[in-house]
Formats: sequence, C-alpha cells, structure tokens
Amino acid sequence: MYYKSTRNSSVNISAAQAIVQGISDDGGLFVPAEIPSITMDEIAALGDMTYAERAACIFSKFLTDFTDEELKYCTESAYNDKSFATADIAELSHLFDGTYVLELWHGPTCAFKDMALQILPYLLTTSLKKLGMNKKVVILIATSGDTGKAALEGFADVEGTSIMVFYPRDGVSAMQKRQMTTQDGGNVSVCALEGNFDDCQNGVKAIFTDEKVKKQLDEHGMMFSSANSINWGRLAPQIIYYISTYAELLKNNAVSKGEKINIVVPTGNFGNILAAYYSKRMGLPVNKLICASNANNVLTDFINTGVYDRNRSFYTTISPSMDILISSNLERLLYILSGENDAKIREWFGALSKTGRYEVDDSVKALISESFCAGYCDDKGTKEAVKSVYDKYSYTMDTHTAVAYKVYEDYKAKTGDNTKTVIASTASPYKFSASVLDAIDSSAVSDDEYAMVDKLCELSGYDIPKSLAELKGKAVRFDKVIGRTEMESFVLSSLGITE
Repeated sequence: MYYKSTRNSSVNISAAQAIVQGISDDGGLFVPAEIPSITMDEIAALGDMTYAERAACIFSKFLTDFTDEELKYCTESAYNDKSFATADIAELSHLFDGTYVLELWHGPTCAFKDMALQILPYLLTTSLKKLGMNKKVVILIATSGDTGKAALEGFADVEGTSIMVFYPRDGVSAMQKRQMTTQDGGNVSVCALEGNFDDCQNGVKAIFTDEKVKKQLDEHGMMFSSANSINWGRLAPQIIYYISTYAELLKNNAVSKGEKINIVVPTGNFGNILAAYYSKRMGLPVNKLICASNANNVLTDFINTGVYDRNRSFYTTISPSMDILISSNLERLLYILSGENDAKIREWFGALSKTGRYEVDDSVKALISESFCAGYCDDKGTKEAVKSVYDKYSYTMDTHTAVAYKVYEDYKAKTGDNTKTVIASTASPYKFSASVLDAIDSSAVSDDEYAMVDKLCELSGYDIPKSLAELKGKAVRFDKVIGRTEMESFVLSSLGITE
C-alpha cells in the first residue's frame, strides 16, 4: 500500500514515510492509494479477538510495509489495561432501543484522542527504525483541548522526540487547560495562543511547510512530524473502533450480519467522522454518517449546500473541542469524492486560503448527500440534551456527546429513520464538569473545579478518573502566552535554535 498527496497524485510513498513526514511537502494530506476492503466474514471473526488483535488485523490492510510482529508490538503496547480503564478499550453502552453510545474516553486523558495517540508514538518510532532515520522528531500540535493532552501523554519522554502543543488561551475548558499545563516529561512544551483553534492550526501548518525552518531543523539533526489528524498515523487508528464496534454488535446479536447502522459523530476537524467514512468504504454496513456540529456550524452548512465558507462569526462554546472553522480532514474526503482530482483540491483549498470560501461541483455534492447528513445545536440545546438524557436514562454525557445526541434526535424527527445507531462519545463528562453540572443542577456550579468534580460524581455515580483526580495538587509548569506571529520563534527557541 502506497500513499499519495491530496494535492499531488504523483506522490508515491510508503506508510512508514507518510507517518514520519506527517504532511506532504506540497501542503497536501497523505491518503492511501486505494481503500482496502473488509468482508462481513472478516468483521464477524473480529468478535472473538481482543481490541489489540482487531487493530492489528485492520492495520495490516493499510500499513503493508509493517511486519505482523511490528503491528503486534504497536497494538499490544498501546491497547492494554495499563493505559485504558476498561479491558474492552472502547465501551459500548446501550442507551435505549436500537441506540448505542460508543464510549471512546476510557484512556489516560479521558478523551477519544487517546484511541489514536496511545498508538501513534509506537507507529512513529517503528517507522523511523524501518526507514533507518536517526533524526530527532519534533512534534507540533494545534489543539482545541483534547488532542494536546492526549499527544503530550503519548509522547512524554519518548526517546528521540520533542513535542510542542499550542492551544487557544480562552478556547479550552478549565480541566483541559490544567491537564496540559501540568504535563510531566522532559521533552514536552505547552504554549497558549492569543486567538482561536484555527489560528493555532494555521500557524502549525505554516511552520511545517516553511522551507527555511525545515532547513534550520535539518542542520541541527531534527525534523518535523505531526500528531494532529492531518497525520495518517493519527487517522488510521480511528478507523479501528468503528469496525470493532460493529463486530461487538454482531457478537452480542444486536445486529444481524450485514445489517446497516447509522453513525453519529460530534466533530469539528472532520477526522473522526472521516474515519467512519473510510470504514464504510472498506465494507462496513453503514446507512448514514450524521455529522454533528455546535454553533460553529461550518460543516453543517457545507454538507447541506456544498459551499464551505469560514467567513462567519466564531463562537466560544461549552463544547470547545469543536470550536473550529477550518476542517482539515475534509480535504481527504473531497479528494476521494472528486475522483482523486488533485487540481480540484488545489483550486478549492487555494480559494479557502485566499478568500475563506469554496464551492464543490454538483457531482461531489450528490456523493456527499449519499453518505452524509448534518445538523447542529447551540449551547442551550446542548444543555437541554445533557439534562434530558440524564433524566430519562440516568446517563451522564459530556457536552460534545450531547451535541451528537441532539442532532441525532433532530435527524430522527425529520426523517423517521429508525436504523440502529451508534453515537460516538468523545470525552468524559468530568472534563467539562461546570457545563455538565450547569445542565443537570445549576446550583452546584462554582469556581472550585474539584468541588464540581465531586458533585458530578455524586450525581452521576461515575468514578472520578484517576488521571483527573491526581491533577488537583499538581503544579503548573507551562503558563506562557504568545501572539500568532510568535509561533515560529517560540518553536525555534524551544529547540535551542537561533537565527
């Protein structure tokens, strides 16, 4: 299996090279030259395997330059009871008749990003060895809250790496900020940015593709890579849990062989739902992929109209990990749907960079409508969804999962579609205690983050994750705040490189 760039189809590199490089030199994203297939018999056979074994089987279809032993090492090192609080790794809760919640937040940082970022360091270091590279790898991360901590946790003190995380100063929850700014590790650095997530993401991409900066790193025996979902090594692990979930449903006789399901995903950067789309293209029986947005509903408008327009108000919401107006992974989808037309991709994303807007062809619009539906809800609707699910089912959702639930309820009311459905739950409610409490019992909201955590424990009956409880007395290590134009100098100075 070789990998192309969305902006240059003539690129032809191995999976290991794609993982190490992170992003193509032309600014495009790496995609597999073809999407492998998986049969229903293969999916059914996964039911008798551990999550790590399932992951190795599916990875073998995409990472064909990895040996079986290398894949086993990576998957078993990442997906085990030392890293995850549940032996199943991804838990499936039956919310009500035919509707399931896929809990992807039982990893060390209590967010779905752990599903990919626990394994990425193993994929990356294995790739480096395969390629015979001995440079220090500098990982740059833009985060809207969850990716940053998950990447820091995954790469902390990993030999031969250095990791830097940029987050919007006022765009993450108090718990997310505390997780990042107290991070241990001699190779980690965290910095707040005056701006929003898109500013962080644009800054990281600009540094990645700056030839002068890359040359400076090379002269010092270093190279860039990414742990954001622009890196195929971050996206590929997310395909695993959708196929694994269907195998679990089959094993439990919750679906019949080949029965289609809907998948609902709260998303801002489009990577999580794109992984579900790849699963569908591989052969997973999927009816509709339902894209759920918060008030920053650029994806909803795009899926419904074919027009992507980031020239709109940016909202800071109670579902901050989705506060994004530039959805990087959409580029991969459009590359596939345009028939791998790299010229079209350069045209559309060039227009996005210059004018903040583009419109896809009618043929692409039609293909989007075949697989996707989209909706959004504001903070009021999000809180109402948290409260409704808590009251009806004694189940406590975080604010991002609540967005997905509300959008799904709206979809059902509009379409009458009663297909069995899996809702991706992306974070523990404890990461957003203030907002969840405000929805369930507003009188419990206070300025004391840990008093709210204790109250949420009392109301929900869920154990407080150990990793969050241990943050209470931990000292803050990183408190620097910079402007958007200072990112490059921060990176270079942190690496000990001077002009």
